[in-house]
Amino acid sequence: MIVRPVRNADLPALIDLARSTGTGLTTLPANEERLAHRVDWAEKAFRGQAERADADYLFVLEDDAGKVVGISAVAGAVGLREPWYNYRVGLTVCASQELNIHRQVPTLFLANDMTGNSELCSLFLHADHRTGLNGRLLSKARFLFIAEFRELFGDKVIAEMRGMSDASGRSPFWESLGRHFFKMEFCQADYLTGVGNKAFIAELMPKFPLYTCFLSDEARAVIGRVHPDTEPALSMLKAEGFSYQGYVDIFDAGPAIEAETAKIRAVRDSQNLVLAIGTPGDDAAPFLVHNRKREGCRITAAPARLAAGTLVVDPLTARRLQLSAGDQVRAVALSAKS
Repeated sequence: MIVRPVRNADLPALIDLARSTGTGLTTLPANEERLAHRVDWAEKAFRGQAERADADYLFVLEDDAGKVVGISAVAGAVGLREPWYNYRVGLTVCASQELNIHRQVPTLFLANDMTGNSELCSLFLHADHRTGLNGRLLSKARFLFIAEFRELFGDKVIAEMRGMSDASGRSPFWESLGRHFFKMEFCQADYLTGVGNKAFIAELMPKFPLYTCFLSDEARAVIGRVHPDTEPALSMLKAEGFSYQGYVDIFDAGPAIEAETAKIRAVRDSQNLVLAIGTPGDDAAPFLVHNRKREGCRITAAPARLAAGTLVVDPLTARRLQLSAGDQVRAVALSAKS
């Protein structure tokens, strides 16, 4: 498997992937026109023709037969062209000594605090390929790209995780809050944001703080929780240094997690090395390996061995990276040491 930049020829495969994602992946709508526009911008970004506010580095996971089976992306910066909304979960204290009443009420504040941060988004792997190293490669490859081209990204990276919804796409948080202001189904609002119609959020969303005690028990219970299908991705990002700091999605209340870019494990620990081709050994640990190119970026995960400033990989790994012995690579262990 190899992670590489998206190309226009990948559009039919992207449409198929988008149609199989279900509700909740806002940044990958099954809309051919919107996806085609996004692919065009991604190609410009990889060529260095997009400002950070517009840069959308869209990657695909491709097998050795050339089939696209997954997608992931990182945005250069959010909120610099149009407002980026989250709820910040705060606390309102209501107290009266005379009545001996003291109540702490969690409160939701509409905020744009994450403006300017880079964002991990659009992670999706076809169900038939959720095995081996594929999921970790698809997600973590973005960190090596960020490490190699650090100047393209912000000082903080965020990731909005999919919130709770049932098998039919019903979100308890949306049913208790959003529906009253938007008068539409959750899946429709989710789709509209994905195709770029975000202005209606500012036009219809209440600006005043929202006291969670007015929400249903079911809605309060899902604030800051991820969908069960997203729990592995959340655990993976936490292991890289991401944490929840009290920001949630305004539609499904899924957590927005964040990390300082320089402190993300795969960014911090990655090294520039010389590629050597040989036999890594039976006990070799899996590494993420990047060919250090931008438009011609190729990243893979494979067993490798560090040896005196070189990274020893097998011939197949070198071919996947389209590199020869003596070429430069950026590499890091696939997972943190336990």
